Amino acid sequence: MSASRRRPPFISLVVPCYNESAVLPLFHETLTQKMGELDCVGYEIVFVNDGSRDTTLDYLRTLATLDPRVVVIDLARNFGKEAALTAGLDEARGDVVIPMDADLQDPPGLLATFLQNWRDGYDVVLARRCDRSSDSWLKRTTARAFYNLHNRLADIPLPQDVGDFRLMDRHVVDALKDLPERRRFMKGLFAWVGHRTTIVDYTRDARAAGSSKFSGWKLWNLALEGITSFSTLPLRVWTYLGALIALLSMSYAGFIVARTLLFGVDLPGYASLLTSILLLSGIQLIGIGVVGEYVGRIYMESKQRPIYLVGARYGRGSLQSPESRPHEV
Repeated sequence: MSASRRRPPFISLVVPCYNESAVLPLFHETLTQKMGELDCVGYEIVFVNDGSRDTTLDYLRTLATLDPRVVVIDLARNFGKEAALTAGLDEARGDVVIPMDADLQDPPGLLATFLQNWRDGYDVVLARRCDRSSDSWLKRTTARAFYNLHNRLADIPLPQDVGDFRLMDRHVVDALKDLPERRRFMKGLFAWVGHRTTIVDYTRDARAAGSSKFSGWKLWNLALEGITSFSTLPLRVWTYLGALIALLSMSYAGFIVARTLLFGVDLPGYASLLTSILLLSGIQLIGIGVVGEYVGRIYMESKQRPIYLVGARYGRGSLQSPESRPHEV
C-alpha cells in the first residue's frame, strides 16, 4: 500500500439527477448512514440536477442548507446523463470519486468494498451486475447484444454488465477531465483511460422509487454514440461490401456475355432488374446513413460548444477538504 493510501481519503460521490424527487430523501438517508460507517476523513455528495421538471431542485436546495456535505450543481437545462456526469466529475474534489445513481440500484453498502480495493492498490474499482433479474427481458437482451457488438467493433472493449457505478482514484478523474471531446460516451471514456482495475460483483435491485428515465429510443442513441465514438469499422465495412458487390456484378456480367454468345439473346423479365436496383439503392442509402452519423459527430465536435452550462450552484460545506488538510510527511 502506498503512503498516500494509508491515510483515510476524502470521498466525492457524484449523483446525476433527473426527476428523482420521489427517491431522493431515502437515498440521502441511506447514503449518509453508510458513509458514517466508512474510514474516511470526510466526504461530499455532488448532486447534479439535469434540468428536472419536478421538485428535485427544490429538495436539493433545501438539502444543501441542512447538510454541509451536499453540493448541488443545477444545469441550465437538460443536457443528458453523460453531460451531467461530466459536470459532477469536474466539480468533485475527493481523493477518490464514486459516480452513482440516486435510485438505490447502485447499493451504498458496496462502498466499503470499493475503499478496501482502493487501499489494496487499485486505481479503478468496477461494480459488475451479476444478476439483472430486476431488469426486463428486453432490456437484458438488448444490453447483452450491445456489449457483444461494441466489443467486436471497438479497439477498447467495455466490461460486460458494468455501468457508471465505480470508484476512481483522483489521478484517473484528472485524466478524464483532460479528454476534450464534446459528444461523450462515459462508459467508453472510463475504459479508455485504463489504469489498474478490479471488479466487484453485486446484485442489482429494483428501483427504490420512481421510474427509469431512459426510453428505448434514448438507449438506442446511446448505443450509436458508443459504437461511433470508439470504432471506425462501420465505415470500413462499406468498402469491403462495395468491393464484394462489384466483384459479383462483374461475375454476373461475364455470365451474361457467355450465355448470349452461346445461346443467343433472350428477353428476360423485369422482376430481377427491379429487385437488383432496389437492393443496391437500399445498400447505398444505408452506407450514406453510416457516413452521415460520423459526419454529424464531426460537425458537432467542430462547433466546440461546452458540454454543459451551469445555471447555479448551491452549498459547499466547511468540511476539511483534501487541499486544506495537512499532507503526510
